[in-house]
Amino acid sequence: MRVVLAEDLFLLRDGLVRTLQEHGCEVIAVDNGPSLLRALLDDGDAAPDVAVVDVRLPPTFTDEGLQAALEARRRRPGLPVLILSQYVEQLYANELLAGGEGAVGYLLKDRVTHTEQFIDAVRRVAAGGTVMDPQVISRLLLRSDARGTIGSLTQRERDVLELMAEGRSNAAIAAGLHISESAVAKHTASIFTKLRISPSADDNRRVLAVLAYLKR
Repeated sequence: MRVVLAEDLFLLRDGLVRTLQEHGCEVIAVDNGPSLLRALLDDGDAAPDVAVVDVRLPPTFTDEGLQAALEARRRRPGLPVLILSQYVEQLYANELLAGGEGAVGYLLKDRVTHTEQFIDAVRRVAAGGTVMDPQVISRLLLRSDARGTIGSLTQRERDVLELMAEGRSNAAIAAGLHISESAVAKHTASIFTKLRISPSADDNRRVLAVLAYLKR
């Protein structure tokens, strides 16, 4: 798997490169927005399978990395992108998910210290899945709950919803909550009914539908 990594902090970039290489990835590392965009649009032998992108990159140190990734996805629809951020930024999550194509992720930088979790996120996004940091999901849930949109959900349904929105399969949710897959399916059906979301057999579309609803 070929990974384009965009991170301007040398020590963090070097650590991520080593981690990715140790797990069989070929890494192309860049440290600024223009270089990132060029790497993501490469149509040759160095074309990426997935991008891991810091939101804030030179030259502006605002949202240069995110904007370069979004521009690359506009030119190459479906390009897998995993965004790294220091903070939970609602706007960044909204922009990343706006297209609805999937193959996207949003992780806080703290997560990259958990190697297996980070590598799993990279692989899931590369495979077309959606990965959202639990803290981002919690923030979305809190905002929605304040407006009364999920107040009808039971605590167990909220637990299922959080894991669902992280991109977890029914089997993974069942294992995490120590319940059966059939119980997860029943909770999921109840969630869709209460939130008025049309059920879907496609896990990625299911996650995007839930997140889109919670952002309203």
